[in-house]
Formats: sequence, structure tokens, C-alpha cells
Amino acid sequence: MPLNLIFMGTPNFAVPILKAIQDSHHNILEVYTQPPNKKDRGQKISLSAVHKFCNEVNLKVSHPDKLDEEIEKINKLNPDIVIVVAYGKILPKKLLEIKKTKFINIHASLLPRWRGAAPIQRAIMNLDKETGISIMKIEPKLDSGPIMMSSKIKIFKSTNYDNLSNQLSVLGAEMILKSLDLIEKKLEKFIPQNESKATYAKKINKTETKIDWSQKAKIIIAQINGLYPNPGSWFEFNGIRIKPVKAIEIEISGKPGQIIDDKFTIGCSENSIQILELQREGKQKMKAEEFLKGSNLKAGMNILFRNV
Repeated sequence: MPLNLIFMGTPNFAVPILKAIQDSHHNILEVYTQPPNKKDRGQKISLSAVHKFCNEVNLKVSHPDKLDEEIEKINKLNPDIVIVVAYGKILPKKLLEIKKTKFINIHASLLPRWRGAAPIQRAIMNLDKETGISIMKIEPKLDSGPIMMSSKIKIFKSTNYDNLSNQLSVLGAEMILKSLDLIEKKLEKFIPQNESKATYAKKINKTETKIDWSQKAKIIIAQINGLYPNPGSWFEFNGIRIKPVKAIEIEISGKPGQIIDDKFTIGCSENSIQILELQREGKQKMKAEEFLKGSNLKAGMNILFRNV
């Protein structure tokens, strides 16, 4: 028998999962997402990715400032399940107390590792070899509920936030359909998390985006990949802010911040990185060789200092 669902999600990551549920035989009663926000100086209204998708496919969508005001309404809708995917707000305890409804979260890590706001970025930036999706029961404590299902995915040296987020979203879409099938058949089982292994993926701070050339090359590569495309990592050269888009580790030595050759290879505390693609502030991304043609960068310069 089809399940009656409420879906809560906001960014692009949530859209493929919502689409998979919509294409299934289950019934979506309503979708909740974050309110529209004003973007840029023109104060243009910007809808969330989930909101835009709902408009395209005629799904009923709500965007309250506070979920506390929606508890009575949700109770009356009488959903079998509320599915939460990167909604952006913690669900009120009173909402979770609706006994006839299961509250399920799709989280982009292998819980209990990387509970919290930025699990994909933290997995890459901490050089994890793998991550995944966990489907869990929501409890008042952040991302601490028992796990129904999890699945792994490998992280490679070239993996960045953008492509890993897309892969995990597709994986999450596959897994939620399997989970709903088990719940529909009343075959679901939840296993408690091991609290002693819990780690937390705190929100990315602006201070983490500037590249520190005294770090090892592999750490800087992980920073570049983990923060691409937004907010992006950066360094300054002669007052110009540069965001590396793609870079590789090179096993040659040089002083931290020193340009080693004419291929945009920069020294780190251990090995070096070669920038393959970059973006100047306010410009389109470009290949490193194109940038070098119009710059005065030369081997021996150090980007930590102003070069004339």
C-alpha cells in the first residue's frame, strides 16, 4: 500500500531524491523548503532548488519561517513518513512527538562520522578514503538517531565537492526507494549509532578558505577540492584574488608559496601543487596556461610576497 509522505529539503542535493519519490507509487502530501531569499543588490527573489522543482512539476510546496507554526497542520495531514534531506533547520521536538509518523533523514556521510552541516566537505578535506549515505530515524540530538540503511562510495584524489555531492544525491535517491519499500512491508530495522565514534562536520568558516602554503600539498589539494565550487579556496598574488579550480600534487620540493616552474607549480611544506585551472575574482574560470600568458608570474617568485 502506498505511503503518504511529507518531504523537507532545500538545495540541489535534495532534488534527485524528491524526483525519485515523486516518480514512485508513493503519495507526496506536501513539500517543505526554506523561504525565498533576496539575492544581490537588486534584491531579486531567489527560490530554493527544491521550490523551483515543485513549481515545475506542480507539487504543493510550503516555505514557513518557523516549523513550530506547522505542527498542527502536519498532524492533520497525517503522513506515514516525513523525509528530511538537507532542509536547513532542526525539526522542533514537538513535531517529532507525533507518534503515528516516522521521521527519516537522508544524511550525506557514514554516520556516526561527520554528523552536522558540512559532511561532504569535511570528508574530502580530511582525506577520507570513503563516505556515503546514511538513512536514519530523526531524534532530537543532531544526526544521532538509529540507522536503517547505509551505503559507501569511494573518494579519489580528484574528487571535489561538486561531483561527490551529485554522486551522493543519486545514491540517496536509490536508497530511499529501497527504504520506503521496507517500511511499506513493515520490514525496517534500525541499528543504534556508536556514540564513541561520532565526529562533527561543523559549518565551513570563511577563515578556512584561504590557502596556507605552509601546509602539505595533499592538504591544500583536499582544501581546493572540498570547497569547490562554493565558497572556493583562494590565495592572493599582487593584490589579485585567485581561486584554484583544479590542481594536482607534484613530488618536487620548493619553498612554501614559491613558484617553481613555468607550469604554475607552487611549493608547499611537503611536495608541491600544480594548478591546472583557476578563476580570478569576478571572472570566468580558465586554464592555467591561459592565465600565465597574460601574467608576470615567473619561476622563483613567491606569492606570499608582493612581486613587482
